[in-house]
Amino acid sequence: MAKIQIKQIKSRINCPKVQKRTLDALGLRKMNHTVVKEDTASILGMVKTVHHLVEVTKL
Repeated sequence: MAKIQIKQIKSRINCPKVQKRTLDALGLRKMNHTVVKEDTASILGMVKTVHHLVEVTKL
């Protein structure tokens, strides 16, 4: 399956609790942290929730 690279580019300070929990579920703990995940519908839904905080690259 295809993979995507997700990098947190903005701070989670002053974000709603739901968005903070979504970042935690994606495995992003701090700014400029990068994770590689599979390109599934559930992951893309989480990325859509925090699209203004992350940068996505297809691998």
